[in-house]
Amino acid sequence: MSLVADQVRRLDAQIDRISLVPLTLNEQEIEDQGFDGQSAQPGISVADALSSPRVGELVRIAKSLSSSSTSRSTLGSLRIQSLLMQSGLTGERPSFHELAGKSQYETEIEWLLVGKATVQTYGLLLNTLLDQIIPLSDDIWYWDDVLGSYWSSALYTVQTSPSRMWGWSRDIYSESLDRFHRVRREHAASLIPAAFSSESGTHGDESEQDQDQGQSSDAGHSAPRRESLSRQWRQFYSIVRESIAERTITDLRRRVVSHVGIGRAEARRKQSQLRKLREMTATGLGILMVEGLSFGTTEEGDGDHEWKGLLERSVALMDVILRKTHVLDVGLSEYEDKVFAGVEEDPELSIHAEDSVDAERPAILARRILEILQTGLPRHTRNMAKVARKNGRPSRLVRFWLPAVALLVSSSTILRVLSNRKEDIINWIRDLGTTTRDFWFNWVVDPIRKIIGTIRHDSTSEIAIMSRDSLKADRESLERMVVEFSTDRPDMAVGTSSITESQIAEIRSKVKEGDVTPVLKAYEKDLRRPFVGAVKGDLVRSLLIQVQKTKVDLEVAISGIDALLKSQELVFGFVGLTPGILVSISLFQYLRNVLWNRKGLRRGQKTRRTTRVLRKIDKILSDATPSPTNVISYKDHGLLLSEVHLLRRLAHGVLPSEVEKEFIEDADELANLRGINVQMRALDRIRWAYAEWLGRKA
Repeated sequence: MSLVADQVRRLDAQIDRISLVPLTLNEQEIEDQGFDGQSAQPGISVADALSSPRVGELVRIAKSLSSSSTSRSTLGSLRIQSLLMQSGLTGERPSFHELAGKSQYETEIEWLLVGKATVQTYGLLLNTLLDQIIPLSDDIWYWDDVLGSYWSSALYTVQTSPSRMWGWSRDIYSESLDRFHRVRREHAASLIPAAFSSESGTHGDESEQDQDQGQSSDAGHSAPRRESLSRQWRQFYSIVRESIAERTITDLRRRVVSHVGIGRAEARRKQSQLRKLREMTATGLGILMVEGLSFGTTEEGDGDHEWKGLLERSVALMDVILRKTHVLDVGLSEYEDKVFAGVEEDPELSIHAEDSVDAERPAILARRILEILQTGLPRHTRNMAKVARKNGRPSRLVRFWLPAVALLVSSSTILRVLSNRKEDIINWIRDLGTTTRDFWFNWVVDPIRKIIGTIRHDSTSEIAIMSRDSLKADRESLERMVVEFSTDRPDMAVGTSSITESQIAEIRSKVKEGDVTPVLKAYEKDLRRPFVGAVKGDLVRSLLIQVQKTKVDLEVAISGIDALLKSQELVFGFVGLTPGILVSISLFQYLRNVLWNRKGLRRGQKTRRTTRVLRKIDKILSDATPSPTNVISYKDHGLLLSEVHLLRRLAHGVLPSEVEKEFIEDADELANLRGINVQMRALDRIRWAYAEWLGRKA
């Protein structure tokens, strides 16, 4: 809910409180409120007034104008106009007989309806002024950037040079055309006396002219006409040259000041106009917020004429503000004096209209509200937009004509390069698509498929360094080698000349455990005489058996690594999937932020803007000069309201619901005129209490 919506709801509730006839009273309650049971016209009771279709229609329209009838709290201009027209108050002025026939209850319902329409119009005007101040601040920041550096000023000067040249040429043409017409009038005036002097000789030469008329009629028109036209063009051209020379002499200062200096001077002038317009709008907003519809001292059932007169003065205040806000040739103090003087001297106030009938006052006020909505508010919006457009940032055409012209000039070169590199560009695009597809399937889809296979104990998905049957075959081969060696050399194996089956089984079991002692004994014996052992003994054979033993040991170690890998196969699967997932998520988020809603960029901008708003609020309160009652001026109050309104808009949706309620209370305390010390404490409380959310999520 915005600042204006809160204010409209508060005022609408006050209208219901101070009105003598709430919308839900019955006949007995109306008599208890102070009505005497009779209407303004004798013979008409309150019951007859309650049963009147006219009263029922007014009650329905008043309920439609209430802030509780819509979720937006403020109605649109067209909706308010439609309801006022439906009420019949904005039509032709009723006759005296019709006014006399109104009941007191009907008149009070009309006042209630007009009061609610006034509140809605008041909220609409507040929203309009707030929506006009914020763009003005953006344009002022733009001129700050232009004046902030020499290169920005130079760029602005280049951007606006065509319009400046066009304005200079138009002035030269207008001045030359005025001088040409003035010279032609002076020349025509000089020919009139000569015509009168030659009139006497005209009669004497009539006969001669009649004789030569037939011979010179054709040639006497075309030649002088061509000569006159060429003379006029030469004369106009000479006047243009003189105007250019005079303008050059007159604008000698422009020849001394650089072109960038001219652009900076223009930027300063426009910035000054925008600041003044912003201050005037803020002053009008502050006056309207403080002085408009101030029902604070009106009690329930008391001050009947007081609150009705307050409605009239508030409507007059809105009308004066709409008519005078865009006028920049007065100062702020003079503007405030004119606004209050315009309200006090308003001829449509009931205190000035002595011949007005009380029953007619709601209709007069309704017609004025309708005029504000139909004429005053649109005219004010057009005038403000005209001034803001004249002094605001240049249009997109002015700001971007230079790169557009550069692009247009280089378009042929760009098209030629694209045409010559057509095949390369197509290959780049094709390669990009192939790379993207391969990355997706090889680094995202396949790892996911393998992880699913691992979870389902798929035999084809097991990780292994060597095949599953390799160790078994090599171990059985080693057993056979050792058993055959022991059978051939039993003296080395068991120390006897023969070997039994039980001894062979024992050797076989030891070989499975890695014990090849018989082979090592023969190897140690033949190693004493290596050459003899190699030729006549078993040195080579025992050495080859040890090679097989080393191979088996190596495969046993590798099988242990295989077992470890298999136990962690799911972990390795997720490790292999992680890079592809991270790259895919990062790329998706980047594309979403860039191509779609740019959420990350907006959050950063929101954080920076919130910081700037808090700084501006602090600056407004620090630079404000409070009155003797410790209250800031209308201008400072209007500027403060605009910044608080923007701060509430930035904080909406960022703060949790329970925290947002507390934030709204602090923001209302910051915006209300309870003393500058109270406002400074509220600002400090907002800074330290909500910095976590506004800094992290904004």
